Amino acid sequence: MKPNDRKRRPSGRTTLSDVARAADVSPITASRALRGERSVAPELVERVKQAAEQLGYVPDPAARALASQRSNQVPVLVPLLSNALFVDVLEAVHSTLLPQGFQTLIGVTHYSPEQEEQLLRSYLAHRPAGLLLTGFDRTEAARQLIAGSGVPCVHLMELTRAHGVYCVGFSQVDAGHAMTRHLLQRGRQRIAFVAAQLDPRTMQRAEGYRRCLREQGVYDARLELLSPQPSSMRLGGELLQDLLRNHPDVDAVFFCNDDLAQGALLAALRLGIDVPGRLAVAGFNDLSGSDQMVPPLTTVRTPRGTIGEASARMLLGLMRGELPAQHSLDLGFELVVRGSS
Repeated sequence: MKPNDRKRRPSGRTTLSDVARAADVSPITASRALRGERSVAPELVERVKQAAEQLGYVPDPAARALASQRSNQVPVLVPLLSNALFVDVLEAVHSTLLPQGFQTLIGVTHYSPEQEEQLLRSYLAHRPAGLLLTGFDRTEAARQLIAGSGVPCVHLMELTRAHGVYCVGFSQVDAGHAMTRHLLQRGRQRIAFVAAQLDPRTMQRAEGYRRCLREQGVYDARLELLSPQPSSMRLGGELLQDLLRNHPDVDAVFFCNDDLAQGALLAALRLGIDVPGRLAVAGFNDLSGSDQMVPPLTTVRTPRGTIGEASARMLLGLMRGELPAQHSLDLGFELVVRGSS
C-alpha cells in the first residue's frame, strides 16, 4: 500500500472506507475491528489497525454517534476544578476510560443545579455514551433529562439506596460523626463546626456532627458557624477568629474541609494559640499539605481517586449492558489522627 494510492473525500480526510480498502475488508468489518468487537477475527483486527495507523486515520465522532446513536464521549460534571479533591477524581476517571476508547468531557457546575441542568442539556444533545455526575443535588428538570435520555449514569461522592440509581462514594454523615466522636474521646466538650460553601456534602458532614453531639447530650447550635462564601485558607483564619471572639470557651473546631482548617492553623500560629493544648483543630479530605502543617492536621481521608476509578468501571459495565453487583458502592473513609487534635 502506498500513500498516493489513498482515495479521500474532497476534504482530504482519511475515511473508514479508505482503511477498509487498504485492509481488504468491508467498512463494517473495519468499524467493528476498530471498536474492539470480539466477533472479528484477531488477524483481521490487526490488519485493520495497521492500515489505520499507516493512513493516519482518526475516527469521526460525529459519524460514529450517527451510526450507533451514541458517541464515545463521557461527560463528567464536577462542582469546581480549583478543588484538588475533584482533580483527583477526574484524573482517575480519565485514566480508566481512555484505554477503553472513551473521551472524558469535563463540565463545571459551580455548585449550581441550574448550571448543571444547562450542561446536561448541551451534552445530552450529542448523545454521550455515559454520564458521571457529582452527588444528587439537581433540578427536577435535570432528573427528567437523565431518565429520558436512556444514557447510563453513575453518581459520585454520595450514596443512596434508591432503586435504579448507581453510585460510588461514602457516607458523609458517618464521616462527620466519626470525626466528632474522635474529638469527644480526646476530652473535648465545646466542639464547634465551621463550614463554607455549604454544598450538600458539607451539610451532610454537619448532620453527622450534630448526631454525635446529641447522642452525648452536649450539642449547642450556637457553635455552628456556617458561611456561604467560597472555601479558602484565608476564610478559615477569619472564621476561627470570629468563632473565638464570640465563643472563647470553644476547645475544638471541626472544619468542613482542609482548606479552612489549614488557614485556621496558620492563624492560630500567628495569634499564639496553642494547638492542640488550648484548641484542637480537625479538617476533612486530607488534602495536599495537611500533613505538613504545624502541627500536622487531623482529618478525614477520602478515597477520591478510588471513587473516580470505581465509578468509571461501573459506568463501563453499564455501557456494555452489564448490571453491577452493587448499585450503591460504599468505599468508606479513614480517620487520620495527627498532632492538631
